[in-house]
Amino acid sequence: MKRIQSRFKALCASLLILLAGIMISSPLSAAPVKAPAFSGVTMDGKPFSSSSLAGKAYIVNFFATWCPPCRAEIPDMVAAQKAWEAKGFTFVGIAVNETVPSVKGFMKSNGITYPVLMANQGIVQAFNRYVDGGISGIPTTFVVDASGNLTNVIVGPRDKAAFDQIIRASLPRNK
Repeated sequence: MKRIQSRFKALCASLLILLAGIMISSPLSAAPVKAPAFSGVTMDGKPFSSSSLAGKAYIVNFFATWCPPCRAEIPDMVAAQKAWEAKGFTFVGIAVNETVPSVKGFMKSNGITYPVLMANQGIVQAFNRYVDGGISGIPTTFVVDASGNLTNVIVGPRDKAAFDQIIRASLPRNK
């Protein structure tokens, strides 16, 4: 009986890990999918458009300052930004359900140097179609390679090692 219970527990644990991996990180179809175009105004008041990212790999990260998993991954994103920026990579933060003063304070206290925009209906709609049921949780991350293709959608936080791996795969091979 104990052997059956042990095997059942192992099977359940394996299934949970498998399901979590499928639900948390979803590579898109094998055919290239162009990343959505979006634009807005950064926290420093400058216009920003995804067209300015042509030829760069980038990650669009929907987050909130009040979200514990978002807050947990920000230091690793800041470190990854510093490590990969010179090789043609950037993060783009999209602040959800926020006020400008709270986002500006959060950026300053966390050393965020990459562009951050306030979520608006246009930005959310541009990315919603790539997530079953739309963006329903944060952090939600969209990975775009240097060719402008959306390669992965990730729900949930990541650490620096995971970001490094994702970024490395998104950069052109010659960099």
